[in-house]
Amino acid sequence: MTPLDLVKLPRLMEFTAGRPDIRVGLIDGPVAVSHSALAGDNIRDLPGEARGACSQASSAACLHGTFVAGILCAKRGSLAPAICPNCTLLVRPVFAEAKPGDLEQPSADPRELADAILACIDAGARVLNLSLALMQSSAPAKFMLLQALDHAARRGVIIVAAAGNQGALSSTIITAHPWVIPGRRL
Repeated sequence: MTPLDLVKLPRLMEFTAGRPDIRVGLIDGPVAVSHSALAGDNIRDLPGEARGACSQASSAACLHGTFVAGILCAKRGSLAPAICPNCTLLVRPVFAEAKPGDLEQPSADPRELADAILACIDAGARVLNLSLALMQSSAPAKFMLLQALDHAARRGVIIVAAAGNQGALSSTIITAHPWVIPGRRL
């Protein structure tokens, strides 16, 4: 049984590949939009501190952003799951590419994450995908993030977030928020 089977996605994926008017916000690292497995004509870059397209395809941020983009909008029949390849993917990176050889794991600043959530909502996202770790930050920065999550809830924007490499649900301000659908490693 695959993870997609566990959440009953294969039946939905047989029914639809999504529609371009449905916008999915990817808040992660930049994406290698020219990757042959991606349905790249439906990927849009939202302005932010980090570029949406990769300049260093081997950077950890780019590899992670591209991996998650593949799960969402790879071409059907590729090795990636391709959950919604016909939806419009709004790429809003929150971590920049490190220098080659830098082994630091990408993480997001809560203020930048809050800005990215608001930017995706303003651009019409109906679903947000957060697969990231948070930096330690100040109470005001965490409050800004909480306000952005509350805004998503008021607007009915679905947020799906990874529980992180620790796999503990409700271990961060993101996964503890009542509107967020937390995922966990299996």
